[in-house]
Amino acid sequence: MFSGIVEEASKIVKLEKDQGNLHITLGCSFADKLKIDQSVSHNGVCLTVVNVDKAKKQYTVTAIDETLIKSNLGLLQLDDKVNLERSMTMDKLLDGHMVQGHVDQTATCVDVKEADGSWYFTFEYDRSKGNITVEKGSVSVNGVSLTVVNSKNDRFSVAIIPFTYDVTNFHTFKKGTVVNLEFDIIGKYIQKIVSGYLEGLNLKS
Repeated sequence: MFSGIVEEASKIVKLEKDQGNLHITLGCSFADKLKIDQSVSHNGVCLTVVNVDKAKKQYTVTAIDETLIKSNLGLLQLDDKVNLERSMTMDKLLDGHMVQGHVDQTATCVDVKEADGSWYFTFEYDRSKGNITVEKGSVSVNGVSLTVVNSKNDRFSVAIIPFTYDVTNFHTFKKGTVVNLEFDIIGKYIQKIVSGYLEGLNLKS
């Protein structure tokens, strides 16, 4: 479980294909504190640490084929920046919202606007997958916990302050950038319950 508060955006130093898997090695300031089997969020995707090089401050995780298909990890290249967050501890404040690290789908950045020192990013996604946003609700974009503004059927916007812009990989986004989305878990449960109820009504009619 994560909070969506990114610790840093780290660079990829090595990518290695192994059949359907992709081994991703990153340089990270807290790599020497990581342990094998530890969970870390990468652009919102929960991955397990499989190797740590404390001397070089690097570590490696492995993404399986299904993860590469559902997320933007398969698009990564050397020197790309990835948002990182270690899993929450029980005594940690929940400053963002509950993020599972299970990406629902990807979205494409369709607009970037600067607004007096802040930025508005608009993302478009495939509505047929059944996911929704709500005005002022929560959404995770590349692992960053954000508040939805201007919610539409297949798109939404988020406002990014300078700190978030600098610390995360949002400063690399432009039109066409593909990002990972994880929709609010509470909203997904409610949608599932309501959909089942409506299906039941249709069967009775």
